[in-house]
Amino acid sequence: MKAAYFMKTGGPEVLQYGDVADPVAGPGQVLVDVHAASVNGADWKVRAGSYAPITKFPYIPGRDFSGVVGALGDGVKDFKVGDTVFGVVEQTADSCYAEKVAIRAAIVAKKPAGLSQVEAASLALIGLTALVSIEDTLRLRSGETILIQGGAGGVASFAIQLAKHIGARVISTASAANQDYVRGLGADQVIDYNVQDFAKAVSDCDAVFDTVGGEVATRSFAVVRPGGRAAFIGSGGAAPPSPRADVTSLRPKVGRDRAHLERIVALVAGGAVRVPEIRTYKLSEAAAAHRVSEGRHFRGKLVFKVRE
Repeated sequence: MKAAYFMKTGGPEVLQYGDVADPVAGPGQVLVDVHAASVNGADWKVRAGSYAPITKFPYIPGRDFSGVVGALGDGVKDFKVGDTVFGVVEQTADSCYAEKVAIRAAIVAKKPAGLSQVEAASLALIGLTALVSIEDTLRLRSGETILIQGGAGGVASFAIQLAKHIGARVISTASAANQDYVRGLGADQVIDYNVQDFAKAVSDCDAVFDTVGGEVATRSFAVVRPGGRAAFIGSGGAAPPSPRADVTSLRPKVGRDRAHLERIVALVAGGAVRVPEIRTYKLSEAAAAHRVSEGRHFRGKLVFKVRE
């Protein structure tokens, strides 16, 4: 099969496109013919060597996909060959930048007819992450105020819409070019981070959801009310320690399961969340897509059209 892969960690230039061995569906797995796969920040962090050392090459990145079931492993009863599905692979099993992927059937969901393959792939990991962060970790409630950092990004854009659906007041940060886009997602207030200091413009938030990391993450504690909480996905595997005894710092544990994928489908079908702005690439253009993603100044999602 064709795939985008790398033989050593490094910059985007280490990504190659070519033939690799086909995966095989093991017991309890389905083999999916991938039609679309999205680009996530974790992909280029893995490629750059920012996570655990990689010991086996070629390494195929990619954590979410949409496609068609091509084969069933032993014991799989809830899918049949030809079903259209989408999902997110295990954190230790990146492999979606390819024409085929083997994945546990239990963590795959059927793709609704109302979403294209590209749209379903664009929603999988960002939706899963936003749901776990906003609903399961922060336990955001109607009437609360939340600051969502980096509102034009994939996860944040889903989170803004989810928070509004819950009934919260949403404040977000974005560049001037993305102000209208973020307001269109439902944000009640948008702060241009190049012009205004969010820590001076906002106070007494019930919750903060940070997708940016670095100094933005550490300064976010200042805007939380006493007894509030903050969740972080841009600061590595652990949340930054809270400098305040009266603010809880949380790192969402983004597992893999069908229930959250079906929740994404329900939110989109019900009109609570819309598909993000999408820019598509060929799988052979993986290096170019990574350069854009790593620059962190795009909005919405980057998605590979693996099959036309």
